[in-house]
Amino acid sequence: MLRYLPLVLIMIAGCAKDETLAAFARGQGPFTLTSIDSQPVGYTATIDITQAGRISGQAPCNRYFAAQTAPYPWFEIGPIGATQMACPDLDAEQVFFDTLSSMTLAEVGGGVLILSNDDGSRMIFQMP
Repeated sequence: MLRYLPLVLIMIAGCAKDETLAAFARGQGPFTLTSIDSQPVGYTATIDITQAGRISGQAPCNRYFAAQTAPYPWFEIGPIGATQMACPDLDAEQVFFDTLSSMTLAEVGGGVLILSNDDGSRMIFQMP
C-alpha cells in the first residue's frame, strides 16, 4: 500500500484548484499603471498577470519579471529581475519597483487591477 502513496499524492496535487491571481484575472491584462497613491504617473509601466505564479511587464525603462505564488487576494512577489537598460526615468523605475514589492493585496475585475498594502499605499492598473 505504501508504494502507491507517491502516486496518490501526485494525483491529489494535480486536482488542486488554481488560486493564483492569474486564475482570478481570467485572461485580463496586461494592465497599464495609471496611479500610485492617487497620484497619476508620468511614465508608462505595465504588469502582466496572465501566467500562473509569475508577473512580468515593462517598467519605465526595463522589462521585469518576478514570481507571485501567494493565493488570491494576497499578493507577494519574489525578487524582481529586470533588464539593465539606462534611461532618464531610472529614479521613477526604482519607485515603481519599491512600491510594487511592498504590495500585499490584489483586486482584479472589469479591466482594473488594484494592488494595495496595509500602509494604505495603492497602485491602480487598467487595461488599455
